[in-house]
Amino acid sequence: MSYFAHPSAIIESTARVGDGTKIWHFTHIMAGSVIGERCNLGQNVVVSPGCRIGNGVKIQNNVSVHTGVTLEDDVFCGPSCVFTNVLTPRAFIERKHEFAPTLVRRGASIGANATIVCGVTLGEYCVVGAGAVVTRDVPAHALVYGNPASQRGWACFCGVPLPPAEVNAQRACADCGRRYRADGDRLLSAE
Repeated sequence: MSYFAHPSAIIESTARVGDGTKIWHFTHIMAGSVIGERCNLGQNVVVSPGCRIGNGVKIQNNVSVHTGVTLEDDVFCGPSCVFTNVLTPRAFIERKHEFAPTLVRRGASIGANATIVCGVTLGEYCVVGAGAVVTRDVPAHALVYGNPASQRGWACFCGVPLPPAEVNAQRACADCGRRYRADGDRLLSAE
């Protein structure tokens, strides 16, 4: 395989890493995890056993991707964002059989220091704001932030927040020009 790993990184023998991926200082890729092609894993990243990370994923410094978390293609994880995998942890009670799966769908972006409580799905191309605490599923293209996170708008495929509009009214991205219309709790392409 042709990937780059800094000499301080630890990649366990049963982990698989795709071509073109870069793994930086003090990162630990644990047994049985699978990392796709063209990913970039920053300093102090931990990928726990059995995790699946798609192609083109960027994981910034100080992120732990715990067992039960799946990141699809082109996901962005901001610095120090947090994933959990047990809803009721105790140091003195082992609850590995209770890991609740978390799915981060294609193209989703998670801001710095956001916390993703286990058992949720982050929809395609959604944007989770910095410092948000996500406790429930996030629809595709939704823009969420706050504690607990709530939907505050919609985000374009390119990540730019869309201007507000009435339900079923078209709106266009100010950056790339893509057009959408909101239909209840879904954002639909108007192109």
